[in-house]
Amino acid sequence: MKTPLVRVRLVSFPLDADARQGRFGHARPCPGHEGLRGLATGEWAGRTLDEVAGRDPAAVRAWLSDAAYAPPGGESVDALIARVGAELAGLAEGAHRLVVEQAVVRAAVVHALELPAAAFWRLDVRPESVTTLTGRSGRWNLLIGQRQDEQQPG
Repeated sequence: MKTPLVRVRLVSFPLDADARQGRFGHARPCPGHEGLRGLATGEWAGRTLDEVAGRDPAAVRAWLSDAAYAPPGGESVDALIARVGAELAGLAEGAHRLVVEQAVVRAAVVHALELPAAAFWRLDVRPESVTTLTGRSGRWNLLIGQRQDEQQPG
């Protein structure tokens, strides 16, 4: 008997005005998938990395080097990876197209490939790009290198 297959196409949001200015986001939702909302940056939301680092450089260093560190009122990278992983594990069989923040794509790849949390900061996700994960029996694969003529609309 064949086990159910889940295919997830994660589409990253286009850059908005705040992102173009390098401002922390406000944990944008993914309708119907609460676990795939963006990273909660707490008191840092709406500020630039330079602004936060100017006020509290130790906090920024901790956030970038310790996956368990959470910004004041926010969540850690570890918590994001766990939340995204739980949402992926609960997806129904079939194909899903989900529009999410870049941090969610990073967390999904780290979870799916069982990478160390430190890899989160080493993954770059282009705006409006598609990352595809396929899963079966609790095991995920990452599809990379898809030919342009194989891209499906939407």
